[in-house]
Amino acid sequence: MWRVALCLFAALMPLVAMAADTQPPDTIDIERIDVLDLATAARIALADNPSLEAARARVEQAAQVVRQARSGYWPQLDASASAARVKMSERDLNSQLAIFRALNLPAPDIENPDDYYQADLTASWLVFDGFARRFRLAAARFGEQASGAAREDARRLLLSAVSFAFLQAQLAQENIAIAKADEAFNDRLLSEARLRYDVGAGPLSDVLNFQVRGNTATNRRLQEERAFQASLISLAGLLGLPSGRLPGHVRLASLEPTADRELIDPQTDTDVILQAALDHRPDLRRSDWLVRQAEAGVKTARAGYFPTVAVTGSVFGERPGDMGFNEDDFGNSIGVGLSWNLFAGGLTRARHGEARARLYEIEQLRNSARIDVVAEVQDVITRIETAQRQLTLQEANAELVQQQRDLVEKEYKAGVGSLVRLNEAQRDLTVAQSQLTLSRVALKLAWYDLQTATGQILDTFQAR
Repeated sequence: MWRVALCLFAALMPLVAMAADTQPPDTIDIERIDVLDLATAARIALADNPSLEAARARVEQAAQVVRQARSGYWPQLDASASAARVKMSERDLNSQLAIFRALNLPAPDIENPDDYYQADLTASWLVFDGFARRFRLAAARFGEQASGAAREDARRLLLSAVSFAFLQAQLAQENIAIAKADEAFNDRLLSEARLRYDVGAGPLSDVLNFQVRGNTATNRRLQEERAFQASLISLAGLLGLPSGRLPGHVRLASLEPTADRELIDPQTDTDVILQAALDHRPDLRRSDWLVRQAEAGVKTARAGYFPTVAVTGSVFGERPGDMGFNEDDFGNSIGVGLSWNLFAGGLTRARHGEARARLYEIEQLRNSARIDVVAEVQDVITRIETAQRQLTLQEANAELVQQQRDLVEKEYKAGVGSLVRLNEAQRDLTVAQSQLTLSRVALKLAWYDLQTATGQILDTFQAR
């Protein structure tokens, strides 16, 4: 068990070294970096990638939803005021004056138009609502937790993408070196063939052969350089660089040799690795929070079966003519109200049924996600085992092909070997070296994929 655990965490030792005891800084000035390694690239991506900033904003949105739900426990206080200028029609004014004349009363001095002012202060407090507030708050809190887990999952996937892009760039960089070595080999033999041809000891076909082989090697180098630049552009995008490119002075770290820890067989403790995935994967934690949120939604919908009780109180005043309110202009009221929906055409029942169906759906999605995680981990473990075998085979094969090419070269220079055989031996060498580099990268990438599949890739960084 401890050997696999060591393997899982040691596969990203360059990253661990960078994040062991300190939090990653908010920003890293890439202009001050000369050699970019994977650990630094990962830290830059976590600090500057816009997708993570968007995920952080979603977490903040969820936190504000919690505050909104919590506000339902507090009383509400509303104030209102109004001012109006009212002009009665001549008919209405004469009608009012006629009433006073009919009663033999002195006619009042009615202002027309006149100003009217009103002020109102109302307090209300929802005492009971069938526990709907309680479960809405719980649902909001679970939603906040789910958003936080979603952000962690975005970090996990970003680290995986950075690892892949970085290793692809290193693969292209190694292939460039192989193509350059092929160029140098053919240039050296071209010079020797020209010397022999100039003194009449060698045929022109040898000169032309090495020219063609050299041009082929140059073309392959140009292709790998293009692939290298494309990988760097992809990496720069993941790092969140506005220019879309790494600064020209930044060099990429060389591909590290295969470590002993990468050759440990993960098949020996598959159960431990699977449990680590089920415990660490943030997307699974998000599924758990969503299930709990849906459970709270069911209870919120059930609150529609209960009455609601609210207490209200208000102070209100009205004054004509001016805004000089005094005590005599105000009145007040206080009351308790109960509201209980007895029938709404089955609306509450339908809402409750909808919430229960949503809960069932989310539970099944969670079960499916767990199955997918187990399958993903099993697949990566198999890929690691295959990559380990391929690497061992390619290392042995590259060594044999190197010896073979050197022997054929000696035979050709001694005049006992054919040019065709030398071309084949050199081609076999470049292919074997490329396959060896690919096997090394594939094994490293498989271990990173296992870290990603288990979620333990996040353990190498401090929470930002």
